[in-house]
This record gives sequence, C-alpha cells and structure tokens, in this order.
Amino acid sequence: MRIALLSNPSSGRGRHSAADDVARQILSEAGHEVLHVRGSSYDQARRAGRALLGDGPDSNVEALVVVGGDGMVHLGVDIVATTGVPLGIVATGTGNDIARHFGLPSRDVSASARLINRALAGDGRALTSVFLGGGTPTMAADDELAGLLEHLRRSFALVPGAEITIEANPETLDERRLANLRAAGFNRLSLGMQSGDERVLATLERRHRPGRAVQAARWAHREGFDNVSLDLIYGAPGETLDQWRVSLETALGAEPEHVSAYSLIVEPGTAMARRIARGELPEPDEDLEADEYLLAEELLGRAGLANYEISNWARPGREAVHNLAYWRGGDWWGIGPGAHSHLGSARWWNVKHPRRYATMLAAGASPRAGHEILDARTRHEETVMLRLRLREGLDVAELSGPERSPLPGLVERGLVTTAGGEVRLTPAGRLLGDAVTLEILG
Repeated sequence: MRIALLSNPSSGRGRHSAADDVARQILSEAGHEVLHVRGSSYDQARRAGRALLGDGPDSNVEALVVVGGDGMVHLGVDIVATTGVPLGIVATGTGNDIARHFGLPSRDVSASARLINRALAGDGRALTSVFLGGGTPTMAADDELAGLLEHLRRSFALVPGAEITIEANPETLDERRLANLRAAGFNRLSLGMQSGDERVLATLERRHRPGRAVQAARWAHREGFDNVSLDLIYGAPGETLDQWRVSLETALGAEPEHVSAYSLIVEPGTAMARRIARGELPEPDEDLEADEYLLAEELLGRAGLANYEISNWARPGREAVHNLAYWRGGDWWGIGPGAHSHLGSARWWNVKHPRRYATMLAAGASPRAGHEILDARTRHEETVMLRLRLREGLDVAELSGPERSPLPGLVERGLVTTAGGEVRLTPAGRLLGDAVTLEILG
C-alpha cells in the first residue's frame, strides 16, 4: 500500500523529530511504500498533504499517516475529508487528547505504527448498520441511491447481514421503486406514517394520504423487505384519544416489524407554535399525551411488539440495530449537512445548510462545523440517561453511592424496578423518564 507520512518536526520544539523516521521504518518493513513529507510549518504540511491527495503524479496515495499532536491530527482530518482516504495517527505531541480518547497509543511510536499496519491489513472495524435518512432520501433517483450504497460498500467493510435502512415518505414509493431499493441492498424500510387520521395529518402539515403508509408497507413486504418500521406522532393539537387509537390500529393493519411513536414537540418559532399562540390550535395536553402513550403500550404489546426503548416497539429480533448504537453509547459516522459523528470521547458535527455543505466539499474543505471531547463526567451522565431509556436498563453497579440513594424511593413510587441488579423504568416511569434521570444524577 502507498502511504503518505506527514510530519512537522518543528512541532513540540523538535522534541519528537525522530518519531517520523521510526514510523516510516516500521511501515516500510511491513511492505508499504512510504512517501515521507516533512513540513516546516502547519501550512506547509497542509499544502504538501493536499498535493499528495490531489491530481499530481504522486496522487495515488491509499492512506495518510500524521505524526504529532492534536494540531497535526486536525490537519490530517482536514486533508482526508471527502477523499475516502483513511487517516492513521502517531501521537507524539504534548496534547494527545484525540488519540487518548480513541484509545490509541500515546507517545509510543512503535505501537502506533504497528496498530496502523494491522488496520491497513484489514484488521479494522466493519459497519454494523447504515441509515439513510434525515429528510426524504427517496426524493433521489433509484440509481443514485443504489450508487450511494455501492460506494459505501467499496469504502467501508460491512458485517454480514448488516442492517441497511432507508427512510421514505410513503407518497414517494410504489412497487417498482421498492423492488429497486431491495435489489440495491436496502433491507429495512422506515416509513413516516405519523397518523392514520386525515385531520391530524392536516394539522401536522403532512401531505400524504391516510393509509398510504399501510399500502407502502404491504408493497415492501411483497418485494422482500422483512423489516418495516412505521413512525407515528401523538399529541397533535386537537387530537383525541379515539383518533390516536385509529392511528395505532391502522398501523398494526400493515403488520409492521417495528413501530416508533413520538410525542409532538412544538418548537418555538414554527408555524404551529404561532398558530397555538394565536389561539387557532389548542395547547398540547400532557395528561392526554400520557393516556396516548399508555394506549400505544397496550395495543402494540397486545399485537406482539415489545417496548425496548421509551419510544420504540419491535417484534423479537427486529429492534433497530442502528438506533441501539446511539442508546448504548456506540460509535457512528455521520455524512451530510448537519450530521453528527461520535468516536470514543470525540464528537463533531457538520455545517447544516446543504448549499454551504456542498460548496465546502467542492472546494476540498472539511464540512465540519465544530467538535468536542467529552470528559468522563459527561460520558457517565449520557450513559445513565440513554441506558435508562432502554428496556435492558442500567447496571446498578455503574451508579455511584449518591446516585443509588434515590432508587428505593423511585421503586416505592412505581417508577423503576431494580430486579437482577438492573435499574429499569416502569411504564409509569417512562412517562417521567427525564425527571427520573435527573433525580438519580442529582
């Protein structure tokens, strides 16, 4: 493999200037062709790196390795962004936060180089899921969607049987399109049904017809999709419990493998918020929303879909692999405007506006808008919050002494159980999930 090794020997006042030679030697002895480029400054290193990954005679570089601290890592990320070229890190600086939070060797050049070699040899991480959503991906043509999925297959390793989901507005689908999507490799379909009542759909400003999602789900099953999910929204202004019952019963008529039911959140500044403020729509009724949630738990459970996360129900074995990665604190890589990514303790996000995102990609710039490194306390708090949302719950042993002290009272109030050493929310506790989490965390 042809590797570009990029370093800035002047960083760290030259204390680690020999590290790049050690890394080059180890990678060369492993059989790689190493193009070693030293920059006298970060700007020079950036220009040199981009030239290697550009259109010049040395552009057929298959991997980039940076030697240095966090500054060199950020520089490397900017260089490889949008290229598909993998980035290796040899952390030798005084600030190696990124390497440390990724669990990479710090100030151990030999260990870093050997790890990079193993990764390049195929001993890396494969994708367990792909989720194409964040809007209406089926507005794109079938061949574009198939091409995107094929590009992901070529760029990343997928585990056998990886869950590959595509979101869709029901009105964008027909039997032909579903057959094409299934043939392209998509094996899970998530449909934005929202409601089975025409008046509620109008309030939500949804344009599809009631029952269209059911029809699309049935088509999907006939075309080979054996994992179909329906998204529902409850708590719309003016919605009655009977209307919500109709939505649930209509959804169950499609025999879905998965149902997500979310309470409506009225965002400030939206058209709906303004209509409520003017008195054109009633204020959301929290007591009614609680009744709607419990009705969903009753009807979905009776139909064989078990609640496995506060807002999600599934048939056995059809829990969303992709979403479970979020709730279990896994890693994910977000691609597209506004997408968020998470690796180890590092988190970053892209610019939101599609036009700016496209412009930055066209210019060869990273579309990253910002990043953060999560400290241990933040990671713990997020673990507690997310694991409590899951049916599997949270191991009591993961809580500190002060965090365990509210548990007896929460059990007595019927909000949690602690059987088997796991803290789990009861159905009543799910209605107050945020409050329970705050009480535990103090």
